[in-house]
This record gives sequence, structure tokens and C-alpha cells, in this order.
Amino acid sequence: MKQILICAAMLGWIAAQAGSVAAGAQEQKEATKTSQGATAATKSGIADGASSPDEMGNRRPLYRLRKSDMIEIKFNFASEFDQTLSIQPDGFIALRGLDELYVEGLTVAELRNTVRLAYATTLHDPEVTIALKDFEKPYFIATGAVAHPGKYELRGDSTVTEGVALAGGFTEQAKHSEVVLFRRISEERTEARVLNVKQMLNSRNLTEDFHLRAGDLLYVPQNRISKIRRYLPTSSLSTYVNPTQF
Repeated sequence: MKQILICAAMLGWIAAQAGSVAAGAQEQKEATKTSQGATAATKSGIADGASSPDEMGNRRPLYRLRKSDMIEIKFNFASEFDQTLSIQPDGFIALRGLDELYVEGLTVAELRNTVRLAYATTLHDPEVTIALKDFEKPYFIATGAVAHPGKYELRGDSTVTEGVALAGGFTEQAKHSEVVLFRRISEERTEARVLNVKQMLNSRNLTEDFHLRAGDLLYVPQNRISKIRRYLPTSSLSTYVNPTQF
């Protein structure tokens, strides 16, 4: 009888220890999940103020303020502090009654928080609304042997061939087979790609027709005959011209 009681006590102790271990494991699991959630909230690409999801759930980078952008600042309960400002060439704005603030590179949401903190010593819990009134529109530049070289607003999705068309198309001197797309990939580096637009159009295959991005530069060089045209007599041009080589 005594042995039975001892066994029962041991079983009870073992069950209690197992329950304690299970509870500890559960607490550790929950702590790990909480820690992972906190880490995910600050990771790049998560909704932490740096990007916003579209209707498909893809992350899109938010617009960041640049020089010459025009912003409108409104205070819900202190309209005397309302102001419309342009970001200065040095990236600062001059707020009414305060020192200048450096705002270049901020999102609109980040600027709103910055302005609220800046006026916290003057206004009690200010409610601020900020609107981006004007900004430099995305653009690309087409130069070289196109009909109308210049700077063009980039509206919607456009490709290299569409960009050439917007610039009036190729001139007679253009070398269609060596169109150069320059793209800045950092402050110090620029990437260059040579595209054979002539082959793409002749084959009706636009697989390599790159999509333009803001700031891209399209350069269309001259063909060889146009470079030496000035040195040749007009009557001799037909002797040298071979259209298939351009």
C-alpha cells in the first residue's frame, strides 16, 4: 500500500514537471513570435512609412521630397500658422516663427511628424495637415539624331521606342542599331545599354524594348555616312551610301 502511494506521488510530480516544461516552451514560443513581429515591423519593404501596398499587395516606394517641391502646411486649430513653402536649393524650409528644418528626402508623413514636433513647444498637441502642391514631374531626355531633342515628361509606362517616337522619331542621320540608354543607378554610377532598335522593329520583337525610368537619357548617334557627308561632293553620295549598314 505504501509503495502504491509513493508511485502515485512520483507520477503526480512527473506530471507537474511536464506541465511546467510545456508552459515554459509555450511562453518561449510566444516571446519568439513577438520578437519576430517587432523585427518585421522595422524591416525594409514592410509598412513602416517607407512604402505603401497597391491593390495587388506589391510594395511601392513613397515619394520623397526634393528641392523646389512646393508644400502646403495647415494647422487645424491654429490657422495663423498656415503656410505654403518651397524647398530651398539646400534642402531646408523656413517655418514661420521657427528655425529652418532640413526636409529633403523625407516622405510627406515623415515631414508631418517633423513639423508637429517642431511646433510642440509653441502649440499644444498641434494637428497638422501637409499637402504636396507641386513637384518636379518624372522625365526623360532624348538627344542626338532625333527630330526634337529635349526633355520630355514621363507619363505612365513608356519604352525606349515610344520615347524616340515622342521625340519626333529618328532623323535621316540616325544610327538605329546603336541607340544608347543611359540610366543613373547611384550618385556616382551610370549604367549604359546599347539597343538595336532597327532589329527590334524589323523583327517585330520588342522583348528588349526597355521601359524608361525617371531621369533616363536616350542618345541616338549619327550613322557613318552622315559624319563624313560634309566632306563628300553631293554627286558622290550615291556611291557610298548602303542603307543596309545603318
